[in-house]
Amino acid sequence: MALKIFNYLTREKEPFEPLQEGHVGLYACGPTVYDHAHLGHAKTYVALDVIVRYLRYLDYDVRYVQNITDVGHLLDSGEDRILRKARLERVEPMEVAETYTRSYFEDMDALGVTRPDISPRASGHIPEQIEVVKTLLEKGYAYTTEEGDVYYSVEQLNDYGKLSGRKIENLEAGARVEVREEKRHPADFALWKHAAPEHILRWPSPWGWGYPGWHLECTAMATRYLGDTFDIHGGGIDNMFPHNDCEIAQSEAATGKPFARYWVLTGSLTVDGVKMSKSLGNFVTIKEALDHYSPEAIRFFVLSSHYRKPVDFSQEAMVSAERGVERLHNTVRTLRQRMEETRSADTGELTEFASLVPYSEQFHEAMDDDFNAPQAIAALFELNRSVNDLLNSGERLSGGILAAIDDIYRQLGGRVLGIIPDDLTEGVSGELVEELMDIVLEIREQYRDDKNWREADALRQRLAELGIVVDDRPEGTTWRLQRGAT
Repeated sequence: MALKIFNYLTREKEPFEPLQEGHVGLYACGPTVYDHAHLGHAKTYVALDVIVRYLRYLDYDVRYVQNITDVGHLLDSGEDRILRKARLERVEPMEVAETYTRSYFEDMDALGVTRPDISPRASGHIPEQIEVVKTLLEKGYAYTTEEGDVYYSVEQLNDYGKLSGRKIENLEAGARVEVREEKRHPADFALWKHAAPEHILRWPSPWGWGYPGWHLECTAMATRYLGDTFDIHGGGIDNMFPHNDCEIAQSEAATGKPFARYWVLTGSLTVDGVKMSKSLGNFVTIKEALDHYSPEAIRFFVLSSHYRKPVDFSQEAMVSAERGVERLHNTVRTLRQRMEETRSADTGELTEFASLVPYSEQFHEAMDDDFNAPQAIAALFELNRSVNDLLNSGERLSGGILAAIDDIYRQLGGRVLGIIPDDLTEGVSGELVEELMDIVLEIREQYRDDKNWREADALRQRLAELGIVVDDRPEGTTWRLQRGAT
């Protein structure tokens, strides 16, 4: 079947037809770099990564643009997030942006997320943003205030809110939009904000010294690198209103053309059903998660739920993901070991094992159905069971056959999903490690029951030296590998 994408703009699955045959322009709203990225960011950017990977797997030439917000994203108090962090840490705002931009890409690299082709910064595209504001003023979609602010007038656009489905007449004052007396309508949003002389982040403009509004940067940078109309706009569903609605409004008013043709939005990552966010304090940074779990397990956890749906974070879910990944890795290790041991020069044909072919077809059918990664993973596990049966059958397998099977894992589990690395260091299987650790912890628990604290602590220290951390918790003792331990 041909690729179909659920388009949030129409609320329907639609056949994917790019503007230019063989090419895809994809823009994604990137992070605001004022702190370390958390697992909510991993949920969005791993999901988008798999979408980009699959499009490239289908031989599309993808230009992936993902912005970096380093100015203009305001708190509810009206203070810029970067400025607030700079004030708290007593550093320059661009020092904050640089520090956390580097941190973000370190985390994405660790998770195997493919870097965007272009990562433009909002502060580096102020001229383009000013030009968009000038165009909107000339066309009558915006107005200025006495203080030097410029607002977009939502009443000038008949279909404002068409992505979220919200109607202007139903928008309440203060509902995720800043309400100020100089606004003509409560939903009007800032294109340009005036800045006092003591304001650290400010630029000259026709309306005086100031800085751009948050929504403006995406219009300026998306159209700068992908054109007035492009194929896919990605991001988190929580930004649908007001951010994405405002993007569409200002972009289409300025150019007179459709903005993005397909809107691909990811569901949130939750903790006990509540969205993970820094403001709520219920977040786990990616760096913290990587101290406990492998990158492949984090990707597996994210991909175990369809990208449009929320996924709830828990230790149990992560342990399950780790075990699921290890099941795949164990089979691939065995397969590759068998390849090393096989000296046969026979090339063989994969079609001799026709039972393996349908699983590859199921994988493609799942991904063609709006990038259904959970179903694709299910197909991969069905393949895994058949491969294990084949490896345990005692049948002589040629090197060519084994290499062909390995290529399926490399392409589907590696190239597309990113959960099977090309380099899987051989070692003791995960299941055996767990069984051995159960025995070790039982011995240590006996020491503790006997109040032999010296031996219990010594055993814990020996494990720590091996890179194994033992955590004594009210619900029981657990263990984990330190980040970087092998």
